[in-house]
Amino acid sequence: MTGAASGIGRAIATALVLRGDTVVVTDLNGDKAKEVAERLTGHGPGQASAAQLDVTDAAAVGQVVHAARAEHGKLDLMINNAGVIIAGAVEDLGLEHWDLAVNVNLRGVIHGVHAAYPIMLEQGSGHIVNMASVAGLAPFPMIAPYAATKHAVVGLSKTLRAEAAARGVRVTVVCPGMTNTGFTPNPGLPPVPSAQRITALESKGPAFQPEQLANAVLHGIDRNKAVVIAPGSAHLVSGLYRHFPRLADRAGQWLAKAAAQRGVIKS
Repeated sequence: MTGAASGIGRAIATALVLRGDTVVVTDLNGDKAKEVAERLTGHGPGQASAAQLDVTDAAAVGQVVHAARAEHGKLDLMINNAGVIIAGAVEDLGLEHWDLAVNVNLRGVIHGVHAAYPIMLEQGSGHIVNMASVAGLAPFPMIAPYAATKHAVVGLSKTLRAEAAARGVRVTVVCPGMTNTGFTPNPGLPPVPSAQRITALESKGPAFQPEQLANAVLHGIDRNKAVVIAPGSAHLVSGLYRHFPRLADRAGQWLAKAAAQRGVIKS
């Protein structure tokens, strides 16, 4: 699985190993991936190995996925979890912010699917899990690049699920609400003042724990759910947008207005 050295990825990898699975922990930070894999193997009953991986490199993703299949004889599960949060008012963002969101959050998932799906078709079995967000189900002001890519991941996943079902391959998309991962918005990019203020505001609210989300993800995998949404507040948001889109639109406008009043964006 990708992006597995911290946060949600690490929690899911831990849950998988604890139930006896063999997991390849990949991350851009290879040292952290190795540290996590060694710790997980020590706790068992499953086991873990590690690989440094940049999901924006399609060839590298393919090599890791095929190596895992060659070593273990089968690829049962591919979890495309790696992602970045790009935040800030649209007017404050440069193309480099949009490019990073697309390259990691969308292309990274595409690369994982492109590598794993043919293997699973050949096997006649397998499960692809793509990490999106509740921001991929409803409008969320101040995180436009992130929301755009997560909407794309939801669409990709639902379409692939329809194609793959008759071929023995399952597909699930995960749409969590705010989760306590200690994220840093816009990593390695020019600072965006509005993004920094957004982070400060969001850190004051309650957050779902990665371990809780991991349990929801495994539950969804076991039951072949098309979409996993957690926690309850995320269900509320997605339900509001699905059943009352005009009301949800107004709520989004209210959030943008509230951000302006707090000095997060210009009014």
